[in-house]
Amino acid sequence: MTDQHILNRLAQLEAVNEIRHCLTRYMEICDGLNANTDLDELMALFSEKAIWEGIGERYSKAFGRYEGKAKIAAMFESYMRKDAHFTLNAHFLNSENIQVQGQQAVGKWLMLQTSAFHQGGAHFTSAKLHIDFGLTSDNRWVMTHFRTENIFSRTVSHWSDQQDLPVPQQSAAN
Repeated sequence: MTDQHILNRLAQLEAVNEIRHCLTRYMEICDGLNANTDLDELMALFSEKAIWEGIGERYSKAFGRYEGKAKIAAMFESYMRKDAHFTLNAHFLNSENIQVQGQQAVGKWLMLQTSAFHQGGAHFTSAKLHIDFGLTSDNRWVMTHFRTENIFSRTVSHWSDQQDLPVPQQSAAN
């Protein structure tokens, strides 16, 4: 194995890790989306000409397509209210597959999302994420095309209650 081969493999591993961190930060911000969200930090995760879209019958209708950073920002601003749209929002990512080719990459994930809403109600949702990434001139990986496609969505009554957690009883000897 040559030194150049090792350096190429290291660059590939670093790219995958940075892409993973980009999407993780995106999800963290979305989990806490409210009037105090730093929209500039969120938009820094996208390229200037990025596309964000819901695909498939359900999500193309619900979310639509936004081309360019300004239109993506406006879409997110609609969620940034004093009385936050989400009272609880948690994204869970799995089945990750990231392929890097030079200065471009494609990532695919399965996502579960649990949400409760300010207006009432709660939801359990699953989606396929297909995201293209690009390397910026200052060597940051950003999203260039974010696609989300619904697998299922289900209304639930609530996510959290005050009941005691079911844990085994400990004996007095412990």
